[in-house]
Amino acid sequence: MKIPAFGWLILSALFFALGEYQSKLWAQSPGIRGVILVVVAYAFGTVTWLPALLHKNELAVMGTAWLLLATVATVIIGIFVFGESVNKSQLVGLGLATGALFLLSK
Repeated sequence: MKIPAFGWLILSALFFALGEYQSKLWAQSPGIRGVILVVVAYAFGTVTWLPALLHKNELAVMGTAWLLLATVATVIIGIFVFGESVNKSQLVGLGLATGALFLLSK
């Protein structure tokens, strides 16, 4: 089964979000196991980014899409898992990032 570029991009962003999740857990209870989990999650995020870039060699668009996906995934984890909140200006920032991606992909 061939995974399309956007699939690799989503997978990479999800591994990044997993790394963010693990880093938050590590901050609450530091230890070597947590460090290893964070490094592994971020490493998988990097490795899955490479095929996305290979399939669609447009760094500006792919980088912005990845950043937006990783940011949204991280915000979702922060809100729903850790009970954090997002204020109005932060929501506007997410909207502007989405607009930037739309404009870059044209």
